[in-house]
This record gives sequence, structure tokens and C-alpha cells, in this order.
Amino acid sequence: MDFSPLWISLKISVLSTILTFVLGILAAWGIGRTQKVKNILDSLLSLPLVLPPTVTGFFLLMLFSRYSHFGSLLAELGLHFLFTWQGGVIAALVISFPVMYRTTRGAFEQIDRTILDAARTLGMSEFDIFRKLMIPNSLPGVAAATMLSFARSLGEFGATIMVAGNIPGKTQTMAVAVYTAMQGGNKILAFKWVSVIFALSLLILLLMNFLTEKHSLRRQKR
Repeated sequence: MDFSPLWISLKISVLSTILTFVLGILAAWGIGRTQKVKNILDSLLSLPLVLPPTVTGFFLLMLFSRYSHFGSLLAELGLHFLFTWQGGVIAALVISFPVMYRTTRGAFEQIDRTILDAARTLGMSEFDIFRKLMIPNSLPGVAAATMLSFARSLGEFGATIMVAGNIPGKTQTMAVAVYTAMQGGNKILAFKWVSVIFALSLLILLLMNFLTEKHSLRRQKR
């Protein structure tokens, strides 16, 4: 059994989760401070959550294509993302970003606003409030968002196959390997990859619930 889809999936998921973690938190913080175009920006950032992954993959394919202005600019710089594992990272990032963004934003909104207003009154800057108050008081939500984003990246199929393709040993993830095995009539191999994805996803959810419950008990003791 070739284990390359497992390592490729883990590599793509880890890198996309790191990027999603940073961008999602910054976006949740920035959108929370915006008033005029808040609903428009929120809808745009959440759009991949409701669009079919293949549709999102199509837009990414057109964006990074050499026939687009952006794609041709990247080609001139020697950067190529289509049908590479880096393209898989981009696809996983776009698909999992709304999960990180919306969950983190919800965690930020649950913070007592009087604490933040008091900090402003005492002269703290917005960045210090974000770093010293918002992040520590929303750690369970941020941790849950990170784990869910990783799980979402791990099982991503539609956008990945559109952008990264299905190249064995290079861009073939576990989800794509399941599809390929079923297309070839190899149900046993497909079941093996399904079992691996199922086990990893379940492990992530169990870990997330354990950490959330542990944090809740710690707060009750305090």
C-alpha cells in the first residue's frame, strides 16, 4: 500500500492550517472592528462555506491560470501553483478559512465588552487589547476553530482535485485516493483510506472536545 497520499494530505493540511490560523484570527479581529461594510465582507469571506467545493476550485483554477492577469504575473515571477501540492495548500486554505474565521469571530463576540471598554478607557491600544485580552479569553474557541480547520483540510476533495489534480505521489491526497480507488474498482483500497480519514477526523474531534471540557472545568474551579 502506497502511503504517499497520507503524507501529502498531512503536509497540505498542516501548512494550510497554519496559514488559516493566522489569516482567520486577523480577519475575525478586523471584521469585528468594521461597521460600514461588515456584512458585505463577512459574506465574501464566508462564501466558500456555502459554495460547492468544485465551484470554489473552478474560480481558483481560473485565478491561477496563465490566461488570467494574476496567473500570468505569477508565471513571470516563476511561481506555479496549479497541479502542484502547493496548489493543494491554497485549495485547502480557501475551503477551511471560513470555518476558522466564523468560529473565531463567534469566540471574540462572546467576550464581555465591558472588559474591552475598560481597557480602552485605561489607554490600551487596540492591538494590545487584541493580544492581551481577546486572544487569551477566546482560546477554547480559537483552538476548536484550528482543529476543525485541520479536519476540513484533511478531507478536502472538490477544490483540491480542480487545483492540484490527481498526480500519484505528488498531489494525490487521501480523499482523492478514495475517488481514484473507487473509479478503478478497488473497493478494499478505498475502504482503507476511508478508515484512515475517519480515524484521524474522529481523533481530532475527541481531542477538541477534551480540551474544551478541560478548559471549562478549569474556569469553574477558578
